[in-house]
Amino acid sequence: MLKYFINIFLFIISLSLFSQEKEIDTVKYKDRYGLRVGIDLYNPINSLIDDERKGLEFVADYRITKRFFLATEFGYLENKDHEDFFDFTTNGSYIKVGADFNAYKNWIGMENIIVVGLRYAFSTFDQTLNQYTINTDLFLPEKTITNSIKYDNLNAQWVEFVLGMKVEVIHNIFLGFSFRGNFLINSKEPDNFKNLFIPGFNKVYLNDNGFSFNYTISYLIPLYRK
Repeated sequence: MLKYFINIFLFIISLSLFSQEKEIDTVKYKDRYGLRVGIDLYNPINSLIDDERKGLEFVADYRITKRFFLATEFGYLENKDHEDFFDFTTNGSYIKVGADFNAYKNWIGMENIIVVGLRYAFSTFDQTLNQYTINTDLFLPEKTITNSIKYDNLNAQWVEFVLGMKVEVIHNIFLGFSFRGNFLINSKEPDNFKNLFIPGFNKVYLNDNGFSFNYTISYLIPLYRK
């Protein structure tokens, strides 16, 4: 009789453990979906030590699938640049829109990102030629012209390829870094002055290429789980 009851007891325990394991297997972790907003730290910090560059950039992304995010950056920038025979100041704003893919497969509960992304960017700006040096005669000294010339209503469009990362350092707070390869599509230029610097694009190199980067801090606003 005792052996009979022991067998029944062991059978009931086995059924209980099986049902618990089945319940655990059916529980699925739900990822958080929401809006992440923040700022670029580089320009505000750099302006404390360099009074020739001032600006502010806001960043945001919105998760649309498990590994894809809609993303944007927008801001303004004032930058003074010096070349061999002239110096000029660029002042304007820009916006970038596109998408990011998370190339990192997180552990359960982690939300870090290795960013591979693409942006379309547009900027409107002014260029001011502060001074320039001319030499009209081989035997005469160079002459520096200090009367500034301002070129208004300029614009540019380009695409950016993005590589970077975002790491959650405190709950809902992320630090990030990204590097961008920029490829100019077109730009409106004055008749006698080339756009050598574009807000958001930065310095324009040969073949209309360039690069930019940002260091960001952002906060995730969770909206729902899926």
